[in-house]
Amino acid sequence: MALRKKKSADGDTAATSTENTAKPKKQRWYHNIRDAYRMTKRVYPRIGWILIGIFVGIMAVALGVGFLIGHPIYLGFIGFLLAFIAVMIVLTRKTRTAAFSQIDGKPGAVGAVIGQIKRGWNYEQEPTAVNPRTYDMVYRMIGKPGIVLVSEGPPQRVNRMLADEKRKVTRVAPNVPVHFIQYGPGEKQVPLIDLQKTLRKLPKKLNSAEVAEVSKRMRALGSNKLPVPKGIDPLRARPDRKAVRGR
Repeated sequence: MALRKKKSADGDTAATSTENTAKPKKQRWYHNIRDAYRMTKRVYPRIGWILIGIFVGIMAVALGVGFLIGHPIYLGFIGFLLAFIAVMIVLTRKTRTAAFSQIDGKPGAVGAVIGQIKRGWNYEQEPTAVNPRTYDMVYRMIGKPGIVLVSEGPPQRVNRMLADEKRKVTRVAPNVPVHFIQYGPGEKQVPLIDLQKTLRKLPKKLNSAEVAEVSKRMRALGSNKLPVPKGIDPLRARPDRKAVRGR
């Protein structure tokens, strides 16, 4: 604890103390692996045995081949690297599945998944439409496939919400493709674990400049300001260069 003197308003000198705030300890890479393993084990209790089996199996094959060709040390080293990579791949996939299973079915699950998409998409942090009674939601994303509306809730309830959102976006971007994705366990719905894969499979129709222009118009729609006259094709409009550069 360090002491320093500070003059008060009436001229007296008072001693004040300042504490050195400790910097948070840096998280090491093996700490991340440990945390991922612990979270995954809560969902998959046998994950430890699975990872051990993969590691031992690859090492056994590598050493066996190494002894046959007379290079056990070399093949053992290669086998160790391959076994470690295989274990990390399996653990990563199981961790992702475990994380999704913990939020699956809870309100806002779609927002948590699309929030992990870092590149190629512009999206609203909050749902663009919410039913306060049932917590059904619709999220809006803009990317090279066009405008994607992702719903969260039973089809019989969200179909009307999706149609309303489509009317809103087509009013300011009439020539941009609009896609529907319904998250849920029902038929023709997409499970949470497959949501990102479904987004990647959508056909690409726009380039980066067009995505930036459509995103600009969607922001105007969200603020209830419609400065764009009807009938203008957003794909032929002059793009916002700052938006394209991410500024």
